[in-house]
Amino acid sequence: MKVTFLGTGTSQGVPVIACNCDVCLSKDEKDKRLRSSVLIETQGKTFVIDTGPDFRQQMLREKVQQLDAVLFTHEHKDHIAGLDDVRAFNFKQKKDMPIFATQQVQNALKREFHYAFDEFKYPGVPELKLIDIDSSSFFIDDVKVTPIDVWHFKMKVKSFRIDNFTYITDANKIDETELEKIKGSEVIVINALRKTEHLSHFTMDEAVELLQKLKPKKAYLTHISHLLGKHEEVQKELPNFIEIAYDGLSFSI
Repeated sequence: MKVTFLGTGTSQGVPVIACNCDVCLSKDEKDKRLRSSVLIETQGKTFVIDTGPDFRQQMLREKVQQLDAVLFTHEHKDHIAGLDDVRAFNFKQKKDMPIFATQQVQNALKREFHYAFDEFKYPGVPELKLIDIDSSSFFIDDVKVTPIDVWHFKMKVKSFRIDNFTYITDANKIDETELEKIKGSEVIVINALRKTEHLSHFTMDEAVELLQKLKPKKAYLTHISHLLGKHEEVQKELPNFIEIAYDGLSFSI
């Protein structure tokens, strides 16, 4: 399995006007963070978890030629806004795009992209095949995916485990029953918004504490705001098995 970070950033903590902080003005490319999403290639299949506003740019950057499915964690705009751009894969692959999402997320997609679900569709709109998911494992062809429920303040968000890899974003609490689904993962990706407390996201210290409890061989922090600090400086504060992810980083497990 190959995993590529399409984006590791967030809309949280980003000011409306251009930011002049040291992180946003940094010349280190690892500090340039598009909205969070991940690309997974396994068993001849390629799929993404979330399609944020930067989706088109991310897919072009990684030269992605095949997309077999989209999985959604939740319906917030920074995770769904780029869905329209799957139309390029509709055109190339000559088939509808399978979209794995809860009913709550599907309802949001039908509101945001209503033109894709009209009875009489305008030519060229994205062609989407909605597939229900809940808390049960499901398959993308032969690839088994296990959903994990996490809390984004009072909102349930889906995380996903595929074999020995678990991807968690937009969480600040995970119930013990759901933690059991994560245990044994060799690689865990988890959100770490900033160092100070936040209503609906893990802080860096909270993420590190949880990872030390789960004990994966390797872990990566994602969904990072500029408030966390510069990549190079923050990395020095982390245990050896934890890295700050950056856009374009790939690894295989």
